[in-house]
Amino acid sequence: MSLAPRAVLVHRTTEYEELVAHHGTHGQAAFFLSSRGRDIREVAERHERDRRALAEVTAAIPLTWRQARVERADLDRFLFAPEDVVVVVGQDGLVANAAKYLSGQPVVGIDTEPGRNPGVLVRHRSSDTAKLLTATGAGVEELTMVEAVADDTQRLVALNEIYLGAAGHQTARYRLGLEGDGGVVEAQASSGVLVGTGTGATGWLRSVWQERGGRLRLPEPTEHRLVWFVREAWPSPATGTSLTAGELPARARLRLTVESERLIAFGDGMEGDAVELTWGQTVEVGVCAQRLRLVG
Repeated sequence: MSLAPRAVLVHRTTEYEELVAHHGTHGQAAFFLSSRGRDIREVAERHERDRRALAEVTAAIPLTWRQARVERADLDRFLFAPEDVVVVVGQDGLVANAAKYLSGQPVVGIDTEPGRNPGVLVRHRSSDTAKLLTATGAGVEELTMVEAVADDTQRLVALNEIYLGAAGHQTARYRLGLEGDGGVVEAQASSGVLVGTGTGATGWLRSVWQERGGRLRLPEPTEHRLVWFVREAWPSPATGTSLTAGELPARARLRLTVESERLIAFGDGMEGDAVELTWGQTVEVGVCAQRLRLVG
């Protein structure tokens, strides 16, 4: 007998909760903010809006369904099941944070602060939850994701972008080349390499693209194509700057060979869940076969 669907609510700790946890009481948190010219009422009101939306979403889940909740910090330890419907309650970035841990489950994005969030991925209001949960098979958009695979089988998946570089602000040293590009490889020293999707083209990737004058055509979220940029490549007798941006069609791969003691790769800003790479290791980055199934 098949299991009833399970609604998995993904949320994150609010700024108010973090402040109170750090300072001990509401009053101490209020004093801390006032000393810096801020009013805790604004933070508390945003917290209440977030919690009201979470309560409304919870109440809209059908009685015959199972339920689970997972906080952003616990996503890497949560086991998603094939029959899950994932309901992300919060900001756009929270959808990206959850995407890498999914394998085809439909995702419903609920915006807790309409007008404050861009609403690129959290496209719906909490009042729409009931009808969205009963129609998750229709109107699903499959968003392209990016993956990095190291030569020791470590694998990283992201919805927006993958960053490869040094932890902190040190210079990353590596050799960069394109798979099937006639063997052209360049030694580089830079602030790291960014490889992103059409969804990522609304965030960090777009800021780098704008700095470069917008010469590349950014992909659409559902397009099986990526773009990549080398950040602040440094020219020297031993390092070059001729390979600093480009496109990756569906079957192409960007190959990076580490020439530093330690580099890392992480996706969608989650540096705590990074792949570590050491001298001589190779990692390839390209379009991922996995897609995020976002309910439109």
